Parts: sequence; C-alpha cells; structure tokens
Amino acid sequence: MKRRRRRDTEIFSMSFLDVVSCGFGAVILLLVLALALEPTTVKKITEDLRGAIVKRNDAREQHAQDSQKLAGQLAEQERILASLRQQLADAEQQAASASARAATAAAQLGKEAEKAAELAIVRQRLSDEMKRLLNQPGYTPPKENAVIGGIPVDSEYILFIIDTSGSMRQYAWGLVVQKVREVLRVYPEVKGIQVMNDMGRYMFETYNGRWIPDTPSRRRAVIDRLKGWNSFSNSSPVEGIVAAIRGFYRKDRRISLYVFGDDFTGRNITNVVEEVARINALDEKGRPRVRIHAFGFPVLFTSVKHRANRERFAHLMRVLAERNAGSFVGLNDVR
Repeated sequence: MKRRRRRDTEIFSMSFLDVVSCGFGAVILLLVLALALEPTTVKKITEDLRGAIVKRNDAREQHAQDSQKLAGQLAEQERILASLRQQLADAEQQAASASARAATAAAQLGKEAEKAAELAIVRQRLSDEMKRLLNQPGYTPPKENAVIGGIPVDSEYILFIIDTSGSMRQYAWGLVVQKVREVLRVYPEVKGIQVMNDMGRYMFETYNGRWIPDTPSRRRAVIDRLKGWNSFSNSSPVEGIVAAIRGFYRKDRRISLYVFGDDFTGRNITNVVEEVARINALDEKGRPRVRIHAFGFPVLFTSVKHRANRERFAHLMRVLAERNAGSFVGLNDVR
C-alpha cells in the first residue's frame, strides 16, 4: 500500500497577507477620515458645552434673583404679621382698659346714684325743728326755690368749719369730703368760699382772711386739698366759729357757715351761745348775718368714754343752728 504524503501548510501565505494588508488599510483610512472631521466635531461639542454652561449660569442667576425676591416678600409678610400682632395686642389692651373703665364708671355711677338718693331724701324732709325755725317771729322765709332740705341756700358766701381731730380723720374723713362736695353742689354759684378747721386755721394759707373765688377749678382744688388735709385740732368747734364770724362778718354779706364735727371738749355751752349771739349781729329784719348749719358725725356713738362730749356737741350745734337761722343734721352712719 502506497503511503499518502502530507502537504506542508504555510501559515503566512499570500492570501492571508493580502487580507491583513487590506484591514490595515481600512483602519488607516478610517483614521484619516476621523482626523479630517475632528476640528468640526470638537468645535460643535465645545459650542454646545458653552451654550449649556451659559444656560445653566443664567438659570442659576434667575434662581438667585427669584430667591432674593421671595426672601424680600417673606420679610415684608413677616413685618406685616408682626404689625398685625402688635395691633391686636394694643386692641386687646385697649379693650381691657375700656372694660376696666366701664366697670369703674358703673361702680361710680352706682355710688353717685346712692348719694343722689340720700341727698334727695335730705332735701325732701323738713324736721320739726326746721319748721319752727321757719316760723320764728321776725323771720322772712327765702324764696321757695332757695330752700333745700330745710337749709336756706340764699347765701352769697360759704364757709366751712371742719373738725380735723384724729377721730374725724380716721373714721369719718371720706364722709366729710362727700358732704362738702354735696353742700357745694347745692350752691351752683356764690361770691366766695372759705375752709377753716375747728381752731380757725385756714386750709389755704394764701387765702388767709380772704375769700376763695368761686370757680370750677377752685372747687376742685378745695376737694383735692381736703382729701389730704391734716391740721391740729382740740375737738372743739368754738374757736373756728368765732374766728370765722369775726373775720368775715359784714353787714352787706349773706354768709352760710357749715360746722362739721363729732365732739365738743368745752364745758360751758351757754357762754359759747352768748358769744356767738354778740358777734353775729342781726339785720334790720331781725335775721342773723351769718347762718350757722351743722353736721354731726357719729364717730363716737359706740364710745362710752366720749359720750358726754358727743352729746354736748349735738346740743351746742342744735342751739346755735336754731338761734342763727340754720339747720342741724345728725348723721347716723360714717359710711
């Protein structure tokens, strides 16, 4: 048997080299083409990137402007909110203040109503003693509209004699101020006012021996000064009454003297009555020039120790009022 001869295989034959050469040629051609187009592509890509960057910067700047605008609007809204909150707080405070004033006014109105009712009762009620005074021989009653609660109000001058002792200051001073205010209200207009304590000391030293002009401001000044007035007193109205009549009595003056007190420490009532009658001369119709009215304050009602002084004061004032065309009013409650 004839053995078959193996043919030697050539790895790098001509055909293979041709294929490889063609491949390398194609690669080189692609590279040449790519390099030929590279500037245009790079330029376009660069421009696209720059445009994207500009747009992004523009958007970021717009966002910053929008944020700043929103921040300004937010700050303005917060300022408006703070202003509204302050206005609300002010309104609440004003409402609370108005409510407090309304409550105070209502309470004051109630007190004034009580005072008006009390004063109306006093004005409408004539005691038997006042009726006797109005029927005294030689006494000509004033006009009907000049008498209130039995107290003639035809005088041109008003003079207060007020006990400033400790008992009056401690227990009855609020009522004293109230009664002075009520008396002044009864006299809408007079020529002069004066206030002295029971020892003849003036409340206003600048008007020593002179009348205080009657004006609304002066009346308020009298009440305001009276609230804090504190002057030494011996609990006897005699010195003040005598000093007032001697200092202010004139034949051409119609004077009403109001004595406010709770105590008389003197011993002899008769001597006081005679002294007052001597200096308080009568006019041609037999009427005293100075009317003497008195208010007795019940400060010592519960005090056994001062019972005699209290009774002497009431007796003295009743007699002086009766003999000097006045009225004596005994109060029953210091409140």
